[in-house]
Amino acid sequence: MKDGFYLSVYVNPVGLQRLANVTYRHDNNVSLWHKNGRNVRLIAHWEIERLSGQKQHRTPFFDRAHLIDFTQERLAEHDLALDDMVEIWGTPDIDTVDNYHLVDDYPQIAYHALAHLYSAILLDTEKYNHGTTVGFAVDRGPEFVLERDITDKWFAGCVIRDGKISIFPTASPAPLYGAAKDRFHQREGTLMALATATKAHGTCDRQAIVDNYTFDDIMSLTMPAEALERIIDQVQQTLVLDPQFSAEDCLVSAVMQEVQAISVAIMEKNVDAVLAEYDIDPTQSRLALAGGYALNCPTNSHLMNRYGFSELVAPPCVGDNGQSIGIALAAFAKKCGADGFDFRFPTAYLGGIGGDLDAALREHAAFVQSTTPIDDATMVADLQAGPVIWFNGRSEIGPRALGNRSLIADPTTYRSKELLNDYKQRQWWRPVAPVALEEHLDTWFENSRPSPYMLETFTIREEARERIPAVAHLDYSARVQSVTAEQNPELHRLLSAFHTATGVPMLCNTSLNDAGEPIIERIDEAINFALRKRISVVYANGQRIELGNFDGYAVDGPLPRDHTRFTTIQEEQADKLSAELNPFGIPALQLHHFLHDFTLIDRFDITTEDGAAGALRAVEEEFANNPQAKQKSERRYKERGTKFSSLGAVYVF
Repeated sequence: MKDGFYLSVYVNPVGLQRLANVTYRHDNNVSLWHKNGRNVRLIAHWEIERLSGQKQHRTPFFDRAHLIDFTQERLAEHDLALDDMVEIWGTPDIDTVDNYHLVDDYPQIAYHALAHLYSAILLDTEKYNHGTTVGFAVDRGPEFVLERDITDKWFAGCVIRDGKISIFPTASPAPLYGAAKDRFHQREGTLMALATATKAHGTCDRQAIVDNYTFDDIMSLTMPAEALERIIDQVQQTLVLDPQFSAEDCLVSAVMQEVQAISVAIMEKNVDAVLAEYDIDPTQSRLALAGGYALNCPTNSHLMNRYGFSELVAPPCVGDNGQSIGIALAAFAKKCGADGFDFRFPTAYLGGIGGDLDAALREHAAFVQSTTPIDDATMVADLQAGPVIWFNGRSEIGPRALGNRSLIADPTTYRSKELLNDYKQRQWWRPVAPVALEEHLDTWFENSRPSPYMLETFTIREEARERIPAVAHLDYSARVQSVTAEQNPELHRLLSAFHTATGVPMLCNTSLNDAGEPIIERIDEAINFALRKRISVVYANGQRIELGNFDGYAVDGPLPRDHTRFTTIQEEQADKLSAELNPFGIPALQLHHFLHDFTLIDRFDITTEDGAAGALRAVEEEFANNPQAKQKSERRYKERGTKFSSLGAVYVF
């Protein structure tokens, strides 16, 4: 395999998909790599939502030129261009080769799951090649950009012994959580938080759900919704309300407690089967997790505690926002072959630098009271006075704030939690996570381990609970991020200063973003947030910035991000693209349905008169025979069209 730069691109296909409101992938992302001999290095990882402002970015690029321009801009940040890439992987519109993926290597298992799996198991090739690792890729389901056939199994597990891997199908609880998301119109993280926020409870026959419903193949499209209705019916009959919450919230909370318990049981069933079949001692093995369900911290910690795995291995971007990393690591593994390669995941701070601080200060000069270098005593005093904005260096990757784009606050007062939820326009019961010095975890949390990417939940020790009320869930658990001086020296300094002054080695840490928008990427966006929320102090790249004159700030919403390239389509451009790719004028709804059916795409070339007529006839026949299919396409067409045009702070569920 040649030395040089490689690019992995996980975005939606361009062209008619944009005009017909079609999307196959969400959380689009791009990663840049360099190979030198055996050494492979991850240089940068861009999550497009941070740049576009669309939560879980899914809007397709308009055409290939649009995609190329966007990618060139990202590479220019590192003084590179597409011509400098040895190979490009991940999306057919920009790929330079097609021999990198594993579609033909594992035809039974969805390639999407395999990419998730490799994003975890190859985070450290030294660990991959020495010892035993048990891995699971568990998310809601595949996408069909690189593979057209619907595979037998949708989710992947593996066992690795000293570099020799066995891959097999597994089950995923994520479709059940996805069904709850669709049913209750709330995102999975909100549902997970609500489950532990109330004292409401009810019961269902959990084992019957595990035994009688399928969570490993195409039936995951329908069976989880059926299972969820069964859970809801049984919980309604046994529901005990919590008077602090509405009856609806109590029902959702109690249902999600059962969904969580069933999800854990599915994962236990996965682990038990692997340990038995491969005769594995978990205490001498690592557990690797990826896929959206790996964001479920209580499950992760439960598996670690129950089985005693020696280490949890997972990237900070376990969901689809890490797909370009998994695609690339699988490609290096395949293309390097027996020679192998050496790689160690470098840091979570691989995003953008976030703009020019001096330029942002000049732009907001009317509101800047002072700018001074940071000092420990002032940092502690500021935190004790109220939450501050902490903006440092390159942004973290993944969906959770890891200390470079954060709202930071004093955990010793419940008022901090109230203020943070108010700033972010969240429900009062939403938990706030602690970021803590790794060397003090065990003193404050039971069964704790290093948790650098906020992927585990630990129980606060009984004697410590009254001291840190802002970060405790109802059950006294907390989703913890641990920090060392090596991982993040600036954040470690802040935590150490607070610990020295107060005896508490942690702070509240929540992502720097308003309701419905991705984590803030740029310093001007951070200052805008501070001024709108009347937050007086911003710490940015070693400087303490004190703000004032809040009444004079006329901007009433987040700054627009670079989304016009996605939302704005000139009529002339659209007509030209349609004339080229849909010359015989298949109507928008029928085109939307056609582009979602890969069996039709492969049968009909709609740029020909006969092909367009055949495609239209096939879609109309399906609509006539199955009115629900037409209704589904109508809903999806409208919903996605709204999402495509509603970037910025407004996230349409």
